[in-house]
Amino acid sequence: MADTVLGTGAQLAREVTDQLAAVERATERLLRTVGGLDEVSVRQPSLLPGWSRAHVIAHLARNADGFGNLLIWARTGIEHAMYASGDDRDEAIAEGAQHSYRLLYEDLAASCDRFAHAARELPESAWNAEIADAVGDPMPAHHMLRLRLLEVWVHLVDLDHDVDFADIPPRDAEQLLEDVAQQFGGRPDVPALAVEVDFGDHRRTWELRGTTAPPSRVSGEPGPMLGWLLGRTDASDLHGEAPDLPDWL
Repeated sequence: MADTVLGTGAQLAREVTDQLAAVERATERLLRTVGGLDEVSVRQPSLLPGWSRAHVIAHLARNADGFGNLLIWARTGIEHAMYASGDDRDEAIAEGAQHSYRLLYEDLAASCDRFAHAARELPESAWNAEIADAVGDPMPAHHMLRLRLLEVWVHLVDLDHDVDFADIPPRDAEQLLEDVAQQFGGRPDVPALAVEVDFGDHRRTWELRGTTAPPSRVSGEPGPMLGWLLGRTDASDLHGEAPDLPDWL
């Protein structure tokens, strides 16, 4: 993932400002989408097997609080894990999914607001503090903003209501593709693959250096490519011979 440590001056400030703005824009879209649901529609299936829309909403709320825990870690220097345990996380999502639609929405809005407030108040120097993600991998604190952006956009699509991958702004989609490609890169279960994406005003190519050669080449627009790499959509809107991919995570 993009976990390089930035300097403590203008570069870091600019990165954090841009990332916070992107997360806040995505969160506004999330709250509009959830605000358009009701007591019946939140009980309908999401695009995630076994999860209703209520499960996705509960997960996004607890994920915001989890990143809030990491902000405490970054600010204080005292280890503060994202979740107490995987079981606690799963239980909190299952419990939250049983709440009424109104409670689900209010919980999501409040958790997103807590995270946004804590992030805006974090001292600039703390954004380079070393923390760890949900599975214990070390990362600089500023990288959590990229992770939250990914969570919000992807699970917005998973709600299967009024957002799909083509609705993600190109700049955000490019960042998400960068992070997804890096997560895939070098894994022994990933076939050698080059993906080329047309952003309109420029093109980007990412190479997933898997175990077979020569690499397959697949091209297309940002939304369909992201959906396919994440295993949410098929490759019907892409060009080239798309290989079977393992689960992204």
